[in-house]
Amino acid sequence: MEIESSSSLASQIKTVPNLLSIARLGMFGVFSYLILAGDNRVAAFFVLGVAGVTDFLDGYIARHFNQVTELGKMLDPAADRILVGGALIVSLVSHTLPLVLGLVILAREIVMVAATLLLAAMGARRIDVIWLGKAGTFGLMCTIPLFILSAQFPHHSLYSWQHYLRLVDWVLIMPAIVFSYMATVKYIPEAKKALSERKAKLPEVKNET
Repeated sequence: MEIESSSSLASQIKTVPNLLSIARLGMFGVFSYLILAGDNRVAAFFVLGVAGVTDFLDGYIARHFNQVTELGKMLDPAADRILVGGALIVSLVSHTLPLVLGLVILAREIVMVAATLLLAAMGARRIDVIWLGKAGTFGLMCTIPLFILSAQFPHHSLYSWQHYLRLVDWVLIMPAIVFSYMATVKYIPEAKKALSERKAKLPEVKNET
C-alpha cells in the first residue's frame, strides 16, 4: 500500500501543471534575490512576469489535457499565495509598490491563508479555487511586475513613458483587486458548507467507535 501511494504521489508530481507550480515557487526565490540582493528590478520584472504566465498555463494544461490531480488542487493555490504574498512583501520592503496599495492586497492574502489553515485544522474539506480568484491572482501577477519596472525608471515629467506606464498599471490593478475581494466573499458560503458537512459526519464517526 505504501509503495502504491508513493508511486501515485510521484506520478502526480511529474504532471506538467504540477511541475509548473513547483517552478513558480522557485521563481519567487529568484525574484526575491534579484530585488533584495541584486537590486535588478528589470530582471525581477521578467521573472515575476514569467511566473504569472505559468499560473495561467498550469490551469489551462490541467483542464484541457486531463492532468487535474488532487496534489495539483492544493499545490497550485499554495504556490499562488506564496508568490503573490511574498512578492508583495518584497515589493513593499524595496519600496517598489505604493504602501497603501500593497497593504490592501496583502490583507486579503493574509485572510485567505488564515482561513485555509483554520479550515484544515478543523478537518473541513478543501475548497476549490473559483474563476474570480484565479482571475484576480493572475491580474496581480501581471500588474505588480509593472510597478517594479516603473520604479526602476523614475519618471521626470507628466508626459514621460514611465508616467503612462504607472497610470496604465493603476487602471489594470484595480479590477484584479476587486476580483480578489469578490472571490473572498464568495468563498464564505463555501467555507460554511464545508464546516457543516464536517459536523454532519461527526455523529457517524462516534457511532462507528
